[in-house]
Amino acid sequence: GVDMAKIKYEFLANYYRQHKVPIRSHMVANIAKINAVTKHFGSLGRVVLRSALTRWLLHFFVGFDRRRQLPAIAPQTFSEWFYARHNTAEDDPLLTSRQRMDEKRQVVLFHDTFIDYNEPQVGIATVELLEAAGYDVLLADKVCCGRPMISKGLLDKAKANAQINVDRLHWYTQRGIPIVGCEPSCLLTLRDEYPDMLGTQEANDVAANTYMIDEFLSKLHSEGILNLKFKEMPGKALFHGHCHQKALVGTAASLATLRLVPGLEVEEIQSGCCGMAGSFGYEREHYDISMSIGEQRLFPAVRSQEKSTVVIMGTSCRHQIEDGTGYQPMHLVEILRSALVS
Repeated sequence: GVDMAKIKYEFLANYYRQHKVPIRSHMVANIAKINAVTKHFGSLGRVVLRSALTRWLLHFFVGFDRRRQLPAIAPQTFSEWFYARHNTAEDDPLLTSRQRMDEKRQVVLFHDTFIDYNEPQVGIATVELLEAAGYDVLLADKVCCGRPMISKGLLDKAKANAQINVDRLHWYTQRGIPIVGCEPSCLLTLRDEYPDMLGTQEANDVAANTYMIDEFLSKLHSEGILNLKFKEMPGKALFHGHCHQKALVGTAASLATLRLVPGLEVEEIQSGCCGMAGSFGYEREHYDISMSIGEQRLFPAVRSQEKSTVVIMGTSCRHQIEDGTGYQPMHLVEILRSALVS
């Protein structure tokens, strides 16, 4: 019952009030801005980001282990795809959302930094899945959730971001429009840290109206209103739960949602932490122990089931498995989208 993460970040916050914040911590805390700058430079930025020279410089001068490959920046972000497809004005998404209020059932997608810049296919699958279920998907007008800042003890910046997001999301909450996300660490920050950091009724309201995508779909199914049809998909899916997810909401909704696909045998890997733990596994002094943690149970389980599909909710876990086994896992929504009856 002890919130160890809070003890850590409150210690760091107090420590950094008297000491200089390391450049590595600044980089982690501002990953959204770094991704945006890299994307601005197009193909050149993408090449430089993942070059051996960049890894070498980050290893010796910043402290990110050179054996890690940085997440690739997609040529087209998820939000670019979304606005181009919906032909809406990116500079005024809230106005556009309000104009569409009477169309049909609606849901707000809180698209995290990693979906937007690194893995847009997850966001695309989510939109297509929710639309197939009869929902009009609205894109949240938001800033970074603040989780990277919280993890490094930069609480003032995280609190500022939290206030911006609550101010913008509360409008939807007042109208009963649910907020849905795909990345456990980002989405659950809205539910766990925001009410604690802000201490307002608005933050509590937003938290109560926020769901992981698997929770949302499972809730609709339990209420008998999930309007989705899945085709037969014989095979096996191995599911590994993200630590943040397991600590706050558990994996029952993920497993139940995957089992909606006929013929799909779903098994949860009995593993602890994957070893990545946010930026921990990227840090030079922690790389070896990070990989050792993965080798305890997770990596062997993945390697022993080569023909199975490995399903992971968290982006850090997916990167860890790819680095440790060469296997590229999928997000839950990608599996469900591929099983939809067209």
